[in-house]
Amino acid sequence: AILAAQRRGEDVETSKKWAAGQNKQHSITKNTAKLDRETEELHHDRVTLEVGKVIQQGRQSKGLTQKDLATKINEKPQVIADYESGRAIPNNQVLGKIERAIGECPSALCWVL
Repeated sequence: AILAAQRRGEDVETSKKWAAGQNKQHSITKNTAKLDRETEELHHDRVTLEVGKVIQQGRQSKGLTQKDLATKINEKPQVIADYESGRAIPNNQVLGKIERAIGECPSALCWVL
């Protein structure tokens, strides 16, 4: 009907929907953009290796793998790997879940919380 009206020369008002038909699943969030612009002056704090070792020792004392611990706290295994290697940006919610899953609050982990 719209094409027929345009062929007849009638005025047809159209508007384009924002991001219509585009895959917005892979959009960059504000935090991701901040990490990409990270410099020597502006950087995000990371968990220390000491905290990573405490998490690793607590996990191993319970006989858990990184995947088991991640499943137990409803996180991805990569999150546990990042915390244990010191690459993760501290998140108190995730640290709290790890602390509860390990069952005790090691001094280094309590210090971060």
